[in-house]
Amino acid sequence: MSFGPPPSMYTQSALAADQSRSRRRRRLLGGIAAAVAVVLCAGAGLFWSHSSGDGKGRTDAEAVRQSPDDVRDNRASREKAPVSPEGETVVRHEEEVAKGATRHAPGTWATGKIVARAVGDRITGYEIGGSNDTDNTAWTLRLDGSVCAVSRDVTVDGRTAVVVQPAHGICDQVLMLDLDTGKQLWKRKIPAADFAYVTNTNVALTRGVVAIAWRRGSAAYDMDSGRRLWNTTLATSQCHDAGYAGGRALLALVVCKEDDESTYRVEKLQPRTGRIMWRYPVSKGVQDVFLPSSDPPVIAVAAGDTMVTDLITLDPGNGERLATISLKKYEPYCDPEILGYFGVVDKCTGIVVGRDRIFVRGKDGDDVLKPTNHITAFDVRKGTAVATFSGRQFQSVLPVRMNGDDLIIYRSSLDEVQPAAMADWNPRTGKETPYLLFHLPEGDVKYGGKVEDDPEFSFILYERGRVFFAPYQLESDDPRKGGEVVSIFGVGTAGLGH
Repeated sequence: MSFGPPPSMYTQSALAADQSRSRRRRRLLGGIAAAVAVVLCAGAGLFWSHSSGDGKGRTDAEAVRQSPDDVRDNRASREKAPVSPEGETVVRHEEEVAKGATRHAPGTWATGKIVARAVGDRITGYEIGGSNDTDNTAWTLRLDGSVCAVSRDVTVDGRTAVVVQPAHGICDQVLMLDLDTGKQLWKRKIPAADFAYVTNTNVALTRGVVAIAWRRGSAAYDMDSGRRLWNTTLATSQCHDAGYAGGRALLALVVCKEDDESTYRVEKLQPRTGRIMWRYPVSKGVQDVFLPSSDPPVIAVAAGDTMVTDLITLDPGNGERLATISLKKYEPYCDPEILGYFGVVDKCTGIVVGRDRIFVRGKDGDDVLKPTNHITAFDVRKGTAVATFSGRQFQSVLPVRMNGDDLIIYRSSLDEVQPAAMADWNPRTGKETPYLLFHLPEGDVKYGGKVEDDPEFSFILYERGRVFFAPYQLESDDPRKGGEVVSIFGVGTAGLGH
């Protein structure tokens, strides 16, 4: 990758992902889908039975207490099932997009009160559960420039960090904000960030620390005060930090360039000092590396291919390899183009990692008489498959987040008969519990057009009994004219059961 300034971050050609892939899960014929839907509706399989217990899974009484500056860990506690899974709209917002224009929205976060969106040079918070007949904008934070990197993580007390590119074109401004109030808590200029661009800047949160890397340097800041803790710059060394995975620990992806060939290693860092605790050298010939989890350490590698081919699990104590998992039949979504230039190394949309299980989305099948796809649970230490959750005909499934030791799953819908759903799956007992059942607007002008639920092009975020859908970029469905486009759409239930 060139370290020179990229093309304008707002050019369609530079940022749009390959749109030919965007509807591959909806390419089935509508007539066949409708016919199968009639057959399915004749059965009793549209709903789940409630799970009465979790067997060997962690219970609410066993929840791990987190401090306010910990990154929110969905493995630490388990949400209760709602009294009723019937869904209702809790937030929606549309934005006007001009003809042929694209507005980029690289960040979406939710608390118990607010769902926030980073769009261009501002971050806006929307009240959850406000009246659907009025604008539910709660606050807007105007920035000095466009957002060029975001952390997808949120602290226990509702804070997150973003990196901003002011008018001079360098991504050298980091700020911390409170998502409930929209208040900017602190802002700092990143030192020696002359080569930090929207193509290569990455930010991660771990307990009490904000860490940033931009392929020519790195820096870390105290989460509360904004005081710089450490920083590095690329001088004569051929190796540099390409990005971080935060959360319960801090992992660094280090790239070394020799004779036009890149090699990789993964390092566990002491967050407040940057001291290396252990190193894992990735085999030569690997084309790319991602860090879907810092603890337990899990890395995704593209071995001999440009797409991710394998997962490697590491011992958190010494970094030694534990197991390798082939992803030949799976769809991890570790594509750096998933957000255009807003590439990240610390998230793979099709992978969710728990304390001792890894959940991976299976590829879509071609047989319309069989379930569209499935989710497989793998043992972290052994790499063996231990459980499978199947989708349905024309209804694919996606792992969204942990819920204690259970998994929250999104099940899509292709028609108006079967509802889309958020469900809790206990991989140890196989029990499913419905959390939300709902339909997404399909091209309704009232809602600014269709709500996109394709994980290649849209955030799917579940938090505190609500699910939110938000596209990575806002653009009109019809390139010949502009109009209102859905920016955020959320579904919840009045009976949360908390």
